[in-house]
Amino acid sequence: MEIKYSKHFLNKLEDLFSETEYVLRYEKGKFQSGYCLLKDTKIAIVNKYYSLDGKINSLLEIIKQIDIDTKSLSDKNKKLYQEINQTQLSF
Repeated sequence: MEIKYSKHFLNKLEDLFSETEYVLRYEKGKFQSGYCLLKDTKIAIVNKYYSLDGKINSLLEIIKQIDIDTKSLSDKNKKLYQEINQTQLSF
């Protein structure tokens, strides 16, 4: 899968997130990696001042780290999730 750094692709990732148990929030913060993942409360926080590329990279990293129940995903998001998991991320 080729990662496209566009607002449309960011929206796709946000849509995938909306079907998971996790809550995605954009807030300011001094995160070492650009994001903070609170697994116990199922909240993912991404630095809102990050560039578009940074936000997409952060969301891709988070998606690879968390356990997502694919039964709760729509067909298009299930396909996207499988493509992301098969892709080797290199930033």
